[in-house]
Amino acid sequence: MIVNSIMAIIAYCIGSINFSIILSKKMAGFDVREKGSGNAGTTNMLRAVGKKAAIITLVCDILKGIVAITISIILGNILENVNKELLLQIAGIAVVVGHTFPIFFGFKGGKGVATSLGILLMTNWQIGLICFVFALVLMLLTRMVSLGSCVAAILFPVLTLFIHEHYTVLTEGKTGSHYLIYSIILAVIVLYNHRSNIKRLLNGTENKISLRK
Repeated sequence: MIVNSIMAIIAYCIGSINFSIILSKKMAGFDVREKGSGNAGTTNMLRAVGKKAAIITLVCDILKGIVAITISIILGNILENVNKELLLQIAGIAVVVGHTFPIFFGFKGGKGVATSLGILLMTNWQIGLICFVFALVLMLLTRMVSLGSCVAAILFPVLTLFIHEHYTVLTEGKTGSHYLIYSIILAVIVLYNHRSNIKRLLNGTENKISLRK
C-alpha cells in the first residue's frame, strides 16, 4: 500500500511537469494556455508557438509516460511482495492525471494524449504501436487530432481483450484482461479531456490542423 502510494505521488509529480507551458514562456514569452484553445498540449503549441516547440513538447510529454512506467517497473523488480501489474497501472493513471491537473501550474494542463502514448508503448509495445498508427492515419485523413486521439483511446481497451502477449509486466498465468480496467480508466480520462472536441465533432465544427504548418 505504501509503495503504491509513493508510486502514485512520483508519477503524478512527473505528469505535473508541463513542458508546453514551460516552453511557450521561454520560446514565445507567453503561457500557451492564454492562446488558441487554451489547452497546454502539442496541438495548441503548434498553432500558437510553432512546429519546433510542438515537436519538443510532443517528445517530452511522451517521455513523461515512459519515465513513470520505467520507475514502476524498476520498483516492482527490486521490491518483494509487490503487485507489479498494479504498480505499473497506478503509475500510468497517476502520470496522466498529473498532466491533466498539474499541481505546479494551477491544475490546468493538457489532455494527456502524448503521455498516454508513452504509457501504452511501455505497457505493451504492440498495442501502443497499433493505437499510434491508427490515430496517425485518422489524423492525416481528417486533419483532426481530436478524432484520432479519441478513437485510439477507445481502441486501447478493445485490444486488451484480444492481445495477451508483449506486456512489459505480466505475471505468469495472467492475461491481458488484467489490464482491462486500467485501459478503460485511461480511455475515460482522455475522452473526458476531449469532451468539448467531441461536441464539435458531433456538430461538424471541429477545428482542423494545417499539415503545411
